[in-house]
Amino acid sequence: MKRFFLFCFIVFSLFGFGQTLSSQLSDNTLALGEEGVFKINISNITGLEVQAAPKNEMLPFHFEVLSDSIQRTPNLYTRTIRFQIFEEGKFKIPAMEIKAGDKILKTIPYEVEVINTAKKGDQINDIMNNKNVELGLQDYWSLYKFYIWGALVVIAIIVLIWMLVKWGRGKKSSPVVRTNQTLQELEKLRDKKYIENNDFRSFYVELIDITRNFLSRQYGFPAKELLTEDLLDYMKGQNKISEANEHILAEVFERGDLAKFAKVIPSNIEMEEDFNNIKEFVKRSYKDIEFENLRKHV
Repeated sequence: MKRFFLFCFIVFSLFGFGQTLSSQLSDNTLALGEEGVFKINISNITGLEVQAAPKNEMLPFHFEVLSDSIQRTPNLYTRTIRFQIFEEGKFKIPAMEIKAGDKILKTIPYEVEVINTAKKGDQINDIMNNKNVELGLQDYWSLYKFYIWGALVVIAIIVLIWMLVKWGRGKKSSPVVRTNQTLQELEKLRDKKYIENNDFRSFYVELIDITRNFLSRQYGFPAKELLTEDLLDYMKGQNKISEANEHILAEVFERGDLAKFAKVIPSNIEMEEDFNNIKEFVKRSYKDIEFENLRKHV
């Protein structure tokens, strides 16, 4: 009889004072982002060491842990995990092993279904009202300074290109350039040795053509279109050439017309004199241009 009572006492002690694990899930169905609670309790630990997964690492990947707290007393171990899930679907909390002293305890598995409770057409309100913020000059400069600098650089490049083009055109069409071009043409005419060979007709044809082209470029006269008499009258009416130069041009043009039609035969001395007079006229054209510019500004 005594042995029977001793056996019952031992069995009662084992069942009455062994560690007991219990777990609890706040809800098996949660809305997106809704907070859930998973709780574990182990009773009758009587000061035993409890070993479980590290803090914030007990739940699977999709569970966003908000807090993971542990409370214990001499006989009770409690672990409370608050979490959220931000994906729709079903997610499992597997059975977990927890060691209390030398004893291994297991939780039961759970399944959490996450649903989207929003409906089509629902109005979404901001948590906070939008605020109007007034911006100062410094704020606008910080926002748009790169655009402003970029625009200024583009404008500077455009102005530079315009000035280079204008300067290039002005340089190419300047009185100095036109004068030098004509002097080069005259030197090419001399190299043909029309004077030495007494080829007065070819000499005057080319000399008059060079002179007409120069009058067109330097003074803007319609020298290529007008006959000699009309061109001389036009030059007098424009008053852009000095009387001395007009007299020289009149003599050369008239002698050239006569020579072209073989009505006169100029001597080599006359051809040389006409050549030099036209050359000097071209060189002196600066003074006519300067006088005309001065007259415009008076």
